[in-house]
Amino acid sequence: MPEAIETQLKKGVLALCVLALLSKADSYAYEIASQLAKDIDMGEGTIYPLMRRLQSDGLVETYLVESTSGPPRKYYRLTTAGRDSFAAQKSEWEAFAKAVNDILGAAA
Repeated sequence: MPEAIETQLKKGVLALCVLALLSKADSYAYEIASQLAKDIDMGEGTIYPLMRRLQSDGLVETYLVESTSGPPRKYYRLTTAGRDSFAAQKSEWEAFAKAVNDILGAAA
């Protein structure tokens, strides 16, 4: 797959992946970035602007947790709007992925 297409596919699902991770547990940006880097090979620098956007959109909120190894960490958690958005996006993704898989399965 050409790298530009692969990058665009990853960017297209990045917010959904972040919401999915936060639906499981609150987390701080570096931890989210590390998970995404490991699982879908996304660069860690991509996450910080996205986290700010999700916060300004009211989908996540933050709180500080003291750290034994440095300054307090800013944790993110889903808001009610974030949970609703995740549920809607997950449903849309599942329908889209099924349609693509149906097309791919029918291809020669």
